[in-house]
Amino acid sequence: MKTIREFVHADRYAYDLGLCSYKNGFAQIDTSQDASYFGTWANPTKRIIFTYCEGDTTMQEAETDTEFVNEIRLIKKWNIENGHEFFGIDAMCDPEIETAFRKIGLGNLLH
Repeated sequence: MKTIREFVHADRYAYDLGLCSYKNGFAQIDTSQDASYFGTWANPTKRIIFTYCEGDTTMQEAETDTEFVNEIRLIKKWNIENGHEFFGIDAMCDPEIETAFRKIGLGNLLH
């Protein structure tokens, strides 16, 4: 998996409305950690997972659907094992995003 890390002076809302917006094919990975200083998004078509945490950004690009699915499942597992709630994937009321998640086998995580 290709991974790019950077530091950016911003908050998560810059990504909600920009790079990681539903218009760009991203859904939110909703957890109890979500706040102005933390967020995770996923694009099932481009197989990208993007995380913002207190200015640190991590962009992971999976080579296959299987690799992408496994990483999303690891995110769920990590949150649960570390005392955080994993609420699911918010497809942002976008039928194309929802269909893409269902197609790769993550429909059970949509909420």
